[in-house]
Amino acid sequence: MSPSMYDASVPAFVNMLKSLSAILDKAAKYAEAKKIDPSVLVNDRLAADMFPLSRQIQIATDGVKGGAARLAGVDVPSYPDTETTIEELKARIDKTIAFLQSIDKSKFDGAEDRSITMKVGPNDMTFPAKVYLFEFVIPNFYFHATTTYAILRHNGVDMGKQDFLAGLAPYFGR
Repeated sequence: MSPSMYDASVPAFVNMLKSLSAILDKAAKYAEAKKIDPSVLVNDRLAADMFPLSRQIQIATDGVKGGAARLAGVDVPSYPDTETTIEELKARIDKTIAFLQSIDKSKFDGAEDRSITMKVGPNDMTFPAKVYLFEFVIPNFYFHATTTYAILRHNGVDMGKQDFLAGLAPYFGR
């Protein structure tokens, strides 16, 4: 039997969100130690035409809360995208984790047979649920999570792959 849509999404999303929260902790400590205004990190981007770190976190959390909600057939919570500090971004991550963990696993039963329609810009896009999860939600989430990591690493925050995978620490015997 293949894993359920829930098993293929929510646990991994929660683990990576915990990792993002942990790297934000490292960023805050780095800013304090180097006497850098933390807003420099929150507003930094890898290229002029890319979103800043704050928007990377907002998009990552929007993607997983929307993805899980649509697959489970529940309302997608709306967040106002007003975070400007590391603490506010961590609170958004915590709120997203709480939402994901609040969805009853049974709500995902039969999700693989559903169609998911969502608005992307001015267009409605409809996906088979498997395509939606595996080819849209998951890649987008990891793109924005990785970009967050890269922005912080580029700014000198001392971290490595083990920090990116910190949500899996219990499996590494740490």
